[in-house]
Amino acid sequence: MTLSLEWIDEREGGAGAREEQWMDMLEKLLHIAGNKEDVTSGIVTLTLTDDEGIRELNKQYRGLDKPTDVLSFSLLEGEEPDIQYNGEYEASEEGEEEWKDEEKASNPFSELLGDIVISVPRAEAQAEDYGHSFERELGFLFVHGFLHVIGYDHGDEEQEREMFSKQEEVLKEAGLLR
Repeated sequence: MTLSLEWIDEREGGAGAREEQWMDMLEKLLHIAGNKEDVTSGIVTLTLTDDEGIRELNKQYRGLDKPTDVLSFSLLEGEEPDIQYNGEYEASEEGEEEWKDEEKASNPFSELLGDIVISVPRAEAQAEDYGHSFERELGFLFVHGFLHVIGYDHGDEEQEREMFSKQEEVLKEAGLLR
């Protein structure tokens, strides 16, 4: 298995050609960041949303009733999600149903690393505020979210320096400069 990105656009109007180009860029960033962090397999899911969508998630999961730019939900830490899984079965010689893939039968979420949610309007506004391209801001938010998914945090100044340095290295390698 390789490191891959799956995505959905929850904004009204949905995805188009522009969003497909973004995903090519984000796949590249995912592979650069993954290689730097020795994360070479797994699935990262990305949801593009609007300020209202991310505000609802921010309120539900962080208790903050306001929009934010990016949220991350790691599946690498804590308990597995309480979700029912209906996998593929095949009949055994005795006629009983058995899992086709025993590894996935024991943990169907083993390939999922986590979820990243980005507010596109917030990314657009921040790109304008910071005076760089939307693509650079989207890339920054995505790499930031990925680093959170794999366990990085910025709770103190030292952690923040380390995390932001790693983000800048990835963005620089991808050619997304300020």
